[in-house]
Amino acid sequence: MKKWVFSLLLVVSGTAWAGSRPIAAEQKQPNVIFVLTDDQGYGDLGCHGNPILKTPELDTFHSESIRFTDYHVSPLCTPTRGALMTGRDPGKNGAYRTSAGRSILHTDERTLGNLFADAGYATGMFGKWHLGDSAPHRPQDYGFQDVVWHRCGGIGQVSDYWGNDYFDDTYERNGKLEQFEGYCTDIWFREGMRFIEEHKDEPFFLYLPLNAPHTPIIVGEEWSKPYEDKVDKPIRAVYFGMIANIDYNFGLLRDHLKKLDLEENTILIFMTDNGTYMGAEFDPANKNNSEPVWGFNAGMRGRKASVFDGGHRVPFFIRWPKGGITGGRDIETLTAQFDLFPTLADLCNIPLPTDRELDGLSLTPLLRGESDSLDREHVVLQFHGGAAFPEDKLKQEYSYILTERWRLLHGRELYDMQADPKQRTDVAAEHPEVVDELWSHYEPYWQSVVKGMTPVRLDIGNPDENPVELCSQDWYMPQGNPPWNFRLIGKLPRVTAPWMITVQKAGRYRFTLRQYPKLADKTVEKTVRAKVEIAGLSREVEVQPGSKGIVIEMELPAGETELVTYLYNEKGEAGGAYFSEVEAL
Repeated sequence: MKKWVFSLLLVVSGTAWAGSRPIAAEQKQPNVIFVLTDDQGYGDLGCHGNPILKTPELDTFHSESIRFTDYHVSPLCTPTRGALMTGRDPGKNGAYRTSAGRSILHTDERTLGNLFADAGYATGMFGKWHLGDSAPHRPQDYGFQDVVWHRCGGIGQVSDYWGNDYFDDTYERNGKLEQFEGYCTDIWFREGMRFIEEHKDEPFFLYLPLNAPHTPIIVGEEWSKPYEDKVDKPIRAVYFGMIANIDYNFGLLRDHLKKLDLEENTILIFMTDNGTYMGAEFDPANKNNSEPVWGFNAGMRGRKASVFDGGHRVPFFIRWPKGGITGGRDIETLTAQFDLFPTLADLCNIPLPTDRELDGLSLTPLLRGESDSLDREHVVLQFHGGAAFPEDKLKQEYSYILTERWRLLHGRELYDMQADPKQRTDVAAEHPEVVDELWSHYEPYWQSVVKGMTPVRLDIGNPDENPVELCSQDWYMPQGNPPWNFRLIGKLPRVTAPWMITVQKAGRYRFTLRQYPKLADKTVEKTVRAKVEIAGLSREVEVQPGSKGIVIEMELPAGETELVTYLYNEKGEAGGAYFSEVEAL
């Protein structure tokens, strides 16, 4: 009998792990490569019918793979990436928004990096993490042994290395900054192929979470030029060029696997993290939630940041020749972002942790043709706070409860996907019994996730990263979004909010307050006084004209606290220090 499932607690008495099967000594565990793109929608692929965009390498992979056609994620990147990494709902794992101090995993979460590393795999991650920028929240703190990554949610955003612009950028390799040559996507794939070659004789897990085609929309002209006379605006040609470049690199990756004779025993996955951002033009009056007025969106309503299907239904292609997962077959069963974790554990015969709730189900029976359904009839998801974030822990709004036939949005709009796949007509009034039945699953879901929607604290005085630079992206805002890009910071908004902090050791700390990162070498503007409040203590200083960093030192006790900074102008109006370096002395 099928039952409602929103979380699966895997418990085996007397052990911390369960669900594995014995592996013959001579059987080599499969390698795993997971390629995840950013802001590329379901319709941004030639194989899904896009009449303009050419993706020959991904089209070929699609024809050789098993494809999940009713697979759902979150409408923004961080919550999707956190759920994929942990197998747990974004509300539980702490990373349920893209900023405001809520884009960071709880430190007791365990990721696919941990899962594979603990099973003896070599683990590598190259690209965009967006689940925490400082220790102990970096990819290397969650099981990834070999990493090259950029900080923040996009290259050139506030916590990323100052001056990065997609070409010849400086990224972090295993805790040290390094300048690289070339275009960002090329670098991620190049590093991934280097990692494969170095570990070709042992099982490896390679995570390639790309930043493209996220904003800023930038690519070499050789990629965008073929689309310039085929689109409605120049920027869309660049967006399609970014995807064409991904497609080319995906082909290089597959060729590399063949050359090293690794293709047969490698699980290769392609997926995207939310709906399209720029693959089509949407109604300006209702941009996130309309059907396209120009371009292709695979017949769906909505785009990135929408709870309509266009915001969260994404491609998921998987192939493993040695495991019999090939052949160009579609699976129409309803599936979701937290199913990947238990599926990969199952396919690789790795035991699952039993000390936490996992919200997903293994898709192995579907992949192996042993079943055409799962022990689940509903999936409850929520885009916590929506795009505007009017308040934290907002119930009901931006929830989407899914079945293979129905979509219940916000607890009140009902769409029949069999009769109305474009979600044009709300039929809640005609089917109140369906609304009631689906909505009855929301409160148990909410109670299971709200406990995890607590502050994830940033360390100061952590020997793994001292000094540490904090930025306004992680201000813990009660509502709305903080200054998360330099366009906003350039306006010097008079706003501040706390960083949620753990002082790792008692002692003397130096705070250096700035409006831009240290590397920018900019003068603090329109500021005559500065103040730091932390751990019940306060210290205020006068600011000298021409200062490029305002230094305040304080003795602090160890423990959890809040850090708030204030930069006052001549009128006494306060804004925060968008960048604060904190050093334990």
